[in-house]
Amino acid sequence: MRAIWKGAVSFGLVSIGVKLYSATEEKDIRFHQVHRDDGGRIRYKRTCSVCGEEVSYDDIAKGYDLGGGEMVILTDADFADLPLTSSRAIDVLEFVPAEQVDPILYNKAYFLEPEGTATKPYVLLRDALADSERVAIVKVALRQREQLATLRVRDGVLLLNTMLWPDEVRTPDFGFLDEDLKVRPPELAMAASLIDSMAGEFQPDAFTDDYRAALQEVIDAKVEGREVVQPAEEEAAPAAAVDLMAALKASVERARVARGETPSGGAGEPTPISSARSAKQAAKAPGAKAGPARKTTAGKTTAKRTTATKAEPTKKTAAKKTTEKKATKAPAKKTAEKKAAPRRSA
Repeated sequence: MRAIWKGAVSFGLVSIGVKLYSATEEKDIRFHQVHRDDGGRIRYKRTCSVCGEEVSYDDIAKGYDLGGGEMVILTDADFADLPLTSSRAIDVLEFVPAEQVDPILYNKAYFLEPEGTATKPYVLLRDALADSERVAIVKVALRQREQLATLRVRDGVLLLNTMLWPDEVRTPDFGFLDEDLKVRPPELAMAASLIDSMAGEFQPDAFTDDYRAALQEVIDAKVEGREVVQPAEEEAAPAAAVDLMAALKASVERARVARGETPSGGAGEPTPISSARSAKQAAKAPGAKAGPARKTTAGKTTAKRTTATKAEPTKKTAAKKTTEKKATKAPAKKTAEKKAAPRRSA
């Protein structure tokens, strides 16, 4: 890391020399504007709107627009004469409880490193600040601008958080704030139950920037000349629920199932999710719908076999009688043929 500022923390009559480092960095994938046909970089020229000439950085000053086409021009000399008492110092103003600082005021974070022989007073301030469970409210001038900031301890290092000034925070002005909307106690209780079912310990490492990872995969695939594998599409968000209580109950159950807990419904009244899940499992279960039909078919088959078994002796008896009948009729037939033979000779 490279120090971006050097100065001292002014703590009463104690002065602690420090270096300032950026504590954060954006992991965004940056692109250049290029010509689509040949990939050439797009360049922008700094030209004057009055004379049309290209202007170098040395000839650029700061201008304050008064409106109506009038402009006040300020040079570096004008800024140098401004009374910035904290130009090279971090002045500690007071120590306050950390919970009294609204997080909306926080802007950027910087690490402070002790410089030279300032290590001991640095450690002294760090330990005292940690034991007090408070943060130091300070003023510091960075990039020719005086800023309000806090000093607190993080990972054994003093961390400077620059803050916005109170008049830089906007006041919300929305129509629904004037409406007389009342929430029913059961709805509030169910919402609290949903919060409890989704409660956990915040672990930043558990969350990832999926969009950046997918974009990097596209870039890598283009570099290697391979086909880009499309990521699986996420389930579309459900439409706005008409029944707020039903949506809250379903959300509570889904959160509990996701955490591996038994749904609270149990054998009681089914929720929309449990009803849908039961229907889905019933449809997927092999032979679930065909159960009664199988029993009926099996019953018919058994009856059929019993009837066939009972009918076998009857069939055998009938066959025996038929054979005997045929045997009795056969001699009679031959006798008739013998009697008829002489008549044919005559």
